[in-house]
Amino acid sequence: MSVKVGQFQIYTGNGKGKTTASLGLALRASGAGMKVYFCQFIKDQRYSEIKALELLPNVEVHQFGTGKGILTYREKEDADTACAREGYKQVEAALASGAYDVVICDEINCALMCGLLTEEELLRLADLRPEGTELVFTGRGATDALMARADLVTEMRMVKHYFKEKKLPARVGIEM
Repeated sequence: MSVKVGQFQIYTGNGKGKTTASLGLALRASGAGMKVYFCQFIKDQRYSEIKALELLPNVEVHQFGTGKGILTYREKEDADTACAREGYKQVEAALASGAYDVVICDEINCALMCGLLTEEELLRLADLRPEGTELVFTGRGATDALMARADLVTEMRMVKHYFKEKKLPARVGIEM
């Protein structure tokens, strides 16, 4: 089964739920027999979502990051840029192949915000999207130009968060 008319979606904002929304889409697409390419920029740990995605049929998972926290990318190193560059090339190839119904680029907006990729490169990926492919970018910091190009933009807004309120760290199975 294939998406007849693919769209370009962005999940951004400072609230929790951007990656979670894209995971829900991957789950739904897999259940419908669609082929999904899911990649994470910046992250490199085998978080719970990666383990779960690897169990789904028709889902290919890749990570392109050194695992630094987003705030530490102010002092990026060559390895950080190299990981993002490799991820960009792989997404470009995945889109050009036309083999995937859904291509999800988790945290790609953060890679842009951290200076690992350029806005022009992300706009180029949007242009490369085959007509029948759903393309999703997640992460804080989506630019105005990206949001203008997208067909759907959802902004997650933090109203209250237990991380700040209760100093509760990330928990396995909930945030990681």
